[in-house]
Amino acid sequence: MKKALAGLLGLAGVAWALRDVPKQLGGTPDPVKMARSPQYRDGKFRNRAKIRSTPDRDAIPMREFVLGGADRKPSGAVPLVGPAEPVTSGLHITWFGHASSLVEIDGAAVLIDPVWSDRVSPSAHLGPKRLHPVPHELSDLPTVSAVVISHDHYDHLDMATVQELTRSTSAVFVVPLGIGAHLERWDVPASRVVELDWDESYEVDGFTLTCTAAQHFSGRSVARDVTLWASWVIARGDRSVFYSGDTGYFSGYKEIGASYGPFDAVLMQVGAYADAWPDIHMTPEDGVRAFEDLGGGLLIPVHWATFNLSLHPWGEPIDRVWREVKARGMTMAVPRPGERVDVDAPGDVDGWWQSIA
Repeated sequence: MKKALAGLLGLAGVAWALRDVPKQLGGTPDPVKMARSPQYRDGKFRNRAKIRSTPDRDAIPMREFVLGGADRKPSGAVPLVGPAEPVTSGLHITWFGHASSLVEIDGAAVLIDPVWSDRVSPSAHLGPKRLHPVPHELSDLPTVSAVVISHDHYDHLDMATVQELTRSTSAVFVVPLGIGAHLERWDVPASRVVELDWDESYEVDGFTLTCTAAQHFSGRSVARDVTLWASWVIARGDRSVFYSGDTGYFSGYKEIGASYGPFDAVLMQVGAYADAWPDIHMTPEDGVRAFEDLGGGLLIPVHWATFNLSLHPWGEPIDRVWREVKARGMTMAVPRPGERVDVDAPGDVDGWWQSIA
């Protein structure tokens, strides 16, 4: 009897832990609406080149990936920077960790891939957990004109954060095709959702937000590639920022730079790379090469430091980027999580991460 009761309690505990999973998986996009995209064929979105989006199992030791190593986490507390005073002019970028960032142009703001949850997973109790706290609360942010999403993976599209932003702000969600179905499932009003294909734009509060190409994949469950992935151009007046989203290196960066540049700053994915998935996440050297293709500006590396999503050591991505940037004479900023960068006066890179790598 006691064993049976313990079993029932165990099942109840599992059910409780997984109670939000069905909603976390999001919605199902309407194939008819997706069919307007040249990237959509046979019920799925496609990259311009044929790539492998599933890991090469022969190139990745699964035990090491699951259990990890000490060097995949910082050896001490990651230094955080709290909220700063409001700004009303200039171009400023705040990196909150991983890919979550705020672009402020002349006092107006766009929030990119906001993830405030402790885990990037369909369960709040399982999956990759934060390596540092969120440096700012959502309530600390300035008024946000738009929330831009690159794709629907859990480390870029977070249900709890979306729901809180829906409740506490009037920002519009500007997203690649198909992601509107997830937002609808999470009770975001349709009037606050704008879905775009590559090379389509939307204007809000003086911003022009342009959805541009990336080389990646999508999916929050076993269904893959039914929503689009993207990079983004965020422009207002004569200032412009490029955000890569998640991507492998591909030949389109020169085209994006020629069409939408020059860029004052580039937020470039440099972490979570591996030999097992070379087509979908850039190495640090790939990121610098893509930055050069785009035409430069100020490089701000993102997609590192916050979640353990690959096999490389915690500080390796930024070390490799810094080495490459110095060799090429480029300009880079490496903010601490929560630190605002003045793009016109970024200051010197100080290697703050090296003492805890």
